[in-house]
Amino acid sequence: MSSWDFVTFGGYCVALIAIAWWVSRRDAKQQTSSQDYFLAGNSLPWWAIGASLIAANISAEQMIGMSGSGYAIGLAIASYEWMAALTLILVAKFFLPIFLEKRIATMPQFLEQRYDRRVRTTLAVFWLGVYVLVNLTSVLYLGALAMDTITGIGLMPALLFLALFSLSYSLYGGLRAVAFTDIIQVLLLIVGGLLVSFLALDKIGMGQGVLAGTRTLLETVPDKFTLILPSNHPHYGDLPGLSVLFGGLWVMNFSYWGFNQYITQRALAAKNLQEAQKGVVFAAFLKLLMPVIVVLPGIAAAVLLPDLAKPDQAYPEMLKLVPAGLLGLTFAALVAAIASSVSSMTNSVATIFTLDIYQPLLHPDANDKRLLWVGRCSALLSLSLAVLIAEPLLGRLDQAFQYIQEFTGFFTPGIVAIFLLGFFWKKTTANAALAAAIASALLSLTLKLLWPELPFMDRVGLVFLCCILVAVTVVKLIERPRDNHHAAIHLDSLSYRTSAGFNLASVALCLVLAGLYAAWW
Repeated sequence: MSSWDFVTFGGYCVALIAIAWWVSRRDAKQQTSSQDYFLAGNSLPWWAIGASLIAANISAEQMIGMSGSGYAIGLAIASYEWMAALTLILVAKFFLPIFLEKRIATMPQFLEQRYDRRVRTTLAVFWLGVYVLVNLTSVLYLGALAMDTITGIGLMPALLFLALFSLSYSLYGGLRAVAFTDIIQVLLLIVGGLLVSFLALDKIGMGQGVLAGTRTLLETVPDKFTLILPSNHPHYGDLPGLSVLFGGLWVMNFSYWGFNQYITQRALAAKNLQEAQKGVVFAAFLKLLMPVIVVLPGIAAAVLLPDLAKPDQAYPEMLKLVPAGLLGLTFAALVAAIASSVSSMTNSVATIFTLDIYQPLLHPDANDKRLLWVGRCSALLSLSLAVLIAEPLLGRLDQAFQYIQEFTGFFTPGIVAIFLLGFFWKKTTANAALAAAIASALLSLTLKLLWPELPFMDRVGLVFLCCILVAVTVVKLIERPRDNHHAAIHLDSLSYRTSAGFNLASVALCLVLAGLYAAWW
């Protein structure tokens, strides 16, 4: 990086912190309300919700990890992005009306309303563990790896910088500061990401432009442009054919986009249901663009640098194509993606620990000032732990993105079963929910050990069906006869009507997806 690159990057850091502090301090009352810290005072507009959803989602896990999978597998990994767009439409249409009608602040809080405190506490502890030990560590490690590749500052200094930078603008202001700075982060991410992709294609095209590079790329590595992998593909175990359309990927997507605290927290902070739905649709259209930013550089690296030691080195190496003066911008885009995800996760860790563990179990009468203090301390401690364990935990992996998906796949079948049964089956009980959660982990581990050749995405789908069966069995055969309907959700009291704009946007998105899969089948 040249001196101008460092100036550009430094200006971005200073500007972001300044904006975050201005947003946080513009109303003195904001600093005394836990509702504002954790849910932005239920004031987020649709454009902030949509931008923040993408900023929270696109991080080093995608930009580094998914580019690495693009290098190793090809365009098929884009199914995670494109099928997520369709998932977001379904979440906006069918899940958000339930969550917003319940006026919840966290996913575990919904589980207590629908089931009981045992389910709330169990899932709260699980999510805290996953956010700290899997999500935060992976984002920090992959981001630090990229920073070290570009600047040579070393892995631990890079980890510390990312952690401190994220805390500097999110710890004080909470979700409001995170959401409004995410707008800047997403703009920078898109501009910087597209620049890297265009430069890579231009280089492949021998300076003849993006179209020439695209044609050359298609001709050179046609095997990388297949969305549905055949059963004899070497990476079929990662993306098992039609399962990305009709199988386990749906379970994983519903878990991530529908029941994941640091994602849904943005929609929960909306002004109203219509604003939340518009924001989610906006995010769905942005998801259609993401493979150009996070997958295409990895495929290009397979042509330009076919002998990389690790696939996850693909994106950092592609950043080296950016000329001096502009590298600072693309480097800032990468850091923006990392920092926005880290700040989102730490804010959600603080929210769950404070509202689902500390307040109900340890200090029910805690005032707003104490809740704010606990939230900030828990965010700081969780990020410190993630920094310490990131390198020992992930340093030996070749494709961190696939590791993350497989690890979370042990638990997501049970989570999705619990929520869907809670939504749509009035007889579901707390014992049935706990049985599904336990069955998810035990069955996933058993299948992993006894049937290792089963693709993990198929395993997720199979375990999900088993979790549904376990829950139904508990209700039908084990529960004593009594009224199980006291906490049931009465769907007939909810309105699932959506605006004409929402409906038209949904149809347009489905048509685009159909065209993409028809072209790259």
